[in-house]
Amino acid sequence: MSNATKKNGSKKSLSKPADGDVVSLATIEKENRQPKKPKGKKAATAKATPKPKAPAKHKPLSCLGAAVEVLKANKEPMACKAMIDAMSAAKLWVSDAPTPAATLYSAILREIQKKGNDARFKKTERGHFALNA
Repeated sequence: MSNATKKNGSKKSLSKPADGDVVSLATIEKENRQPKKPKGKKAATAKATPKPKAPAKHKPLSCLGAAVEVLKANKEPMACKAMIDAMSAAKLWVSDAPTPAATLYSAILREIQKKGNDARFKKTERGHFALNA
């Protein structure tokens, strides 16, 4: 017979080791299966209370967004250079690039080409744009 069985055929309890330094595998597995208690202050509460959302920060306007605002205020077609000047005067958008008007011009044309009739802008004449109503 094996060491784990008595003479009458029943198994010995493996949870209590015979020697103080020896720990049985059953004890180790039992300890590993038990969920560990969380540490810290949050461990005491059953459910963590959700944090309130921070108020939405004001996102600065893009160059195209600022151009829309300028064209809404002016209500007439404008050249890109005039739009850039109006944007910087109203402090909607400022750039230290050497040619922001050329950048705005190409961005407006790119939006018109990509979105077609759904674009925010329409070209009225050479170099002039208005809002697409």
